Amino acid sequence: MPTTRPVKPSAPAQSEHPNSATRPVSAAQAASATPAAPGTPAAAAAPAAPGTPRSQAKENRRQALLTAAAALFALHGFNRVSLEDLGAAAGVSGPAVYRHFQGKQAVLGDLLLTVSRELLDGGLRVIAETKDPLAALRRLVGFQVEFALGKPDVIRVQDRDFSNLSLKDQSEVRALQRNYVEIWVQVLALLHPGTDAVELRMRAHATFGLINSTPHSVRNHGRKIAPKTARPLLESMALAALTVNVPQAS
Repeated sequence: MPTTRPVKPSAPAQSEHPNSATRPVSAAQAASATPAAPGTPAAAAAPAAPGTPRSQAKENRRQALLTAAAALFALHGFNRVSLEDLGAAAGVSGPAVYRHFQGKQAVLGDLLLTVSRELLDGGLRVIAETKDPLAALRRLVGFQVEFALGKPDVIRVQDRDFSNLSLKDQSEVRALQRNYVEIWVQVLALLHPGTDAVELRMRAHATFGLINSTPHSVRNHGRKIAPKTARPLLESMALAALTVNVPQAS
């Protein structure tokens, strides 16, 4: 969630898909990819409207459950964690989880959908606020690195448990993440004019792989590398990969 990471390279979406990876993403297109239909797990788990102490308390419990889910799913795997485990980690009973989610699969869906929306929203914010393409690319890299360092558990969960999502949630997560990739492709196209979009997507996906390896690469023989050390290293490596000139064919 990436992500959480952005999905691995795949064949371009079919023309009937509303979020085809072959087309540039706009704010309107991205917004159309995010809503969940009423009655689905994602819609059922939507946060209550803010404004009252009760609604805020409910949202706080929901967030506590998602945080607990990320940690437990990352440590044990989705199939080895029960609703009772989730409730205990968040300070509520197992049955109380149903006040916020329709079941354990809905918790997983909300977790990965939420982070995918956050990534897309953050990417859209960068390109809306930054007109210089190199500056925009630097901000995108910094944003992705911050995500990877801040939410390594979510990256592990997506890597291992994506297939445990409902088919609907799998489709929506992929659509959100394809649109996020296309933001990077648009910026890269300005820095590499005339370069095929397929190659630009490959650069983006390779960079996500580099950055999102953080849950593994920041550990060295059981010792964690401090984020203040990992962050500039990851950012400089990612920028080098994204901006290097393509060698001319001999």
